[in-house]
Amino acid sequence: MSNNVVVCLFASSGYDAVAQGVAGAGRSLAGRLGGALNAVIVGAADEAMVSAVASVADTVALLGQPELADYQPELYLAALQQVCRQLDPAAVLLGSDSVSLELTARLAARLGGSPMSDGTALSVADGAIRVTRSVYGGKAEAVFELKKSPAVVWLRARGFAPAPETGGSAAVDRVSVELPNEPSIRIVERHEEEHEGISLEDARFVVGGGRGIGGVEAFDQLRKLAEVMTAAVGASRAACDEGWAPSSAQIGQTGKKIAPELYLAIAISGAAQHVLGISDAKTVCAINNDPDAQIFRHCHFGLVEDYRNVVPLLIERLRVLTT
Repeated sequence: MSNNVVVCLFASSGYDAVAQGVAGAGRSLAGRLGGALNAVIVGAADEAMVSAVASVADTVALLGQPELADYQPELYLAALQQVCRQLDPAAVLLGSDSVSLELTARLAARLGGSPMSDGTALSVADGAIRVTRSVYGGKAEAVFELKKSPAVVWLRARGFAPAPETGGSAAVDRVSVELPNEPSIRIVERHEEEHEGISLEDARFVVGGGRGIGGVEAFDQLRKLAEVMTAAVGASRAACDEGWAPSSAQIGQTGKKIAPELYLAIAISGAAQHVLGISDAKTVCAINNDPDAQIFRHCHFGLVEDYRNVVPLLIERLRVLTT
């Protein structure tokens, strides 16, 4: 079995926190296997991204053909399949972005490997790759040993430290691959939600609102709090289902999994699915007027109070401290 590791990165996202976590996990796994870290960038990457990746990887393959400028699943799969077969890796790692979630299992099938989702840790035992992931809605962890090579895993990448720089710069190989003329699946329409402020994936601080907020207008106050905190605004699934926050703001098992330094949960009950999405947060604080709310079992600091009596005071105090 090869001991090399491939990390798949996408130009459209840049070398963001997710990509940095994937590269960090790849470097750590390559060290355990005694192999090299190979980075594959798909799409028209800018020089800053290529340079950043080249400073942490041993090799860089850039798939920048015009056909790959916009995401099309069949074209991306064909490109990654060809490059991965050439590199013959023990593991192929992807991030927790929507593209990776769609491609991981299909890429594993094409490579004859073992797929795994939502990895929170990687290890090696007797030459076999093991993946740790949450189970039972985040109430427990399970370790899976992947029998078929390569292991193709999408990671909860924000939970991994970025890869250290190697002290040099890897050569960048601009690779051309054969792509199908008529892919069986093609995206014909896209809808992109407008996004303001800091993204959930990159935020050091996140303010989350739940069903207890009471309505869409209340999220305006959360945004004011987030502004003075330099934080991103997230929401529980219940709040998103009500239409009070966009689906892109959803945090949880079926939403985004975040790893900020501070997560402030406001009027969020703390369902297991939501807690799974914040399990990598360094510090969790909660404000809820229900003393029996589940969130208090998972937070470091909690306040039993109506958030409307607290948030305006927080905004006022933080404005004083930051001016």
